[in-house]
Amino acid sequence: MDSGYTIGELARLSGVSVRTLRFYEEEGLLTPAREAANGYRRYTSKDVDRLQEIMLLRRLGVAVRDIGPLLSTSAYERRHALSRHLVELRAERARLDELIKTVERTLAHLEGETDMTDTEKFEGFKHELVEDNERRYGDEARRRYGDAAVDESNRKMLNMSKNDYEAWRALETEILDALAEAVREGEDPAGPLGAHVCELHRQWLGYTWPSYSPEAHRGLAEGYVADERFRAYYDRDVPGATDWLHDAILAHAGM
Repeated sequence: MDSGYTIGELARLSGVSVRTLRFYEEEGLLTPAREAANGYRRYTSKDVDRLQEIMLLRRLGVAVRDIGPLLSTSAYERRHALSRHLVELRAERARLDELIKTVERTLAHLEGETDMTDTEKFEGFKHELVEDNERRYGDEARRRYGDAAVDESNRKMLNMSKNDYEAWRALETEILDALAEAVREGEDPAGPLGAHVCELHRQWLGYTWPSYSPEAHRGLAEGYVADERFRAYYDRDVPGATDWLHDAILAHAGM
């Protein structure tokens, strides 16, 4: 077998180490052919395409263990996957461009070249939050609440004043601290502290939700306990905080 790349050639072409290529093979993501005479690996153009897709998924933050089911099995699927990656990469570029503008304006302000309003100082961070939320939870949120509600939520976040932004982040910290204390002290989520945390959480949602309803609040709580991403966020300091918050919201939302 004379055609194709050796493992060393593909490593140089792609910038991926030989060790990583072997790891992808061990994980079942790449399956190069072997030369009959000596058992050396040979990577075809299809292997190159597959490696490119693996690298794109890794660049987008997908864990190696989760890549297998996402890999394309046909030309149509590969075109669809690449189109999806392109949308995500453009969103990432827009986020970085906004942060770059914020840093540039800040440097110009510090050097006395321009004035910078308090609102401008926080624009990049707000755009980053919106893009991150869209990337992590956008598809699910739009399926559950609709495009109009999610777009309005994003608009409210982007239009936050400096004071509102600071108050919103302070509420987030207060909620996390209260949850940690409640779980450590073995407090009943149906009790007074649960009512207090539920109210704090309602106020926090009010900064970004177009409108509030107890039903939507309770639905969000159900989503928290069903999604490992939310569990990782709320349980990061004290395990059990997500379940405690869920129970407090169900006990007190709308009461």
